[in-house]
Amino acid sequence: MRKWLAAATMFFGATAFASAAELAVLQNGFTIRHERHEVVGETTRLYTGANAEDFIEVPTAQIASYAPDDTPAVAGPEAPKVIDLHAVIKDAGIRHGLDPDFIASVVHAESGYNVKAVSPKGAQGLMQLMPKTAAGLGVRDSFDPEANIEAGTKYLRALLDQYNGDVIKALAAYNAGVQRVAQYHGLPPFHETQAYVRRIVVEYNRKKAEQRKVAAKTQALAKKPAVATASSQ
Repeated sequence: MRKWLAAATMFFGATAFASAAELAVLQNGFTIRHERHEVVGETTRLYTGANAEDFIEVPTAQIASYAPDDTPAVAGPEAPKVIDLHAVIKDAGIRHGLDPDFIASVVHAESGYNVKAVSPKGAQGLMQLMPKTAAGLGVRDSFDPEANIEAGTKYLRALLDQYNGDVIKALAAYNAGVQRVAQYHGLPPFHETQAYVRRIVVEYNRKKAEQRKVAAKTQALAKKPAVATASSQ
């Protein structure tokens, strides 16, 4: 436990593969636009750009199907609104100064990208906002993915500021409440909260480690001298 706690403080520290420009259609009807996808166990990586490290992870069970991203939109007011969750997360991260990968890890842990998720305690939507918290953040509909992610990201930013950048305390407060963090002077001794924090930290750090590995490999290849080819004399 001490190892992952230490790693977390650094915060701002058999595979199937498919390739095509497409939309991942989630079980809840929303979509994530991506260039290609890769299934790793029970998780699917949706690559949103040309770089190998630019991906988000979604539980494979949450993906209903795939569709070409050049499918023409249905004309008229009845056409459903297509929401790119990756873009929504990225934009929220930029506005509030948070790494989109961190936000995505929280969304994954909170709801598994289920827009309509409701917890036994009443938390709602992608980032599982409690009704009182949502109201305080000006959210009228917690099942609106854009409003939910914006409010959840704003709240995470506020918690990080409150705890002077301490990711463990911020995540614990997001899950168990600021009162519990104050009561226990840090991470509460609740299995649910500790597992929640660990899951997010491990996923985030693993993704960052993979991105660094890919970047280092790319840099090494760029520096490698070209092999001279034999020329006719």
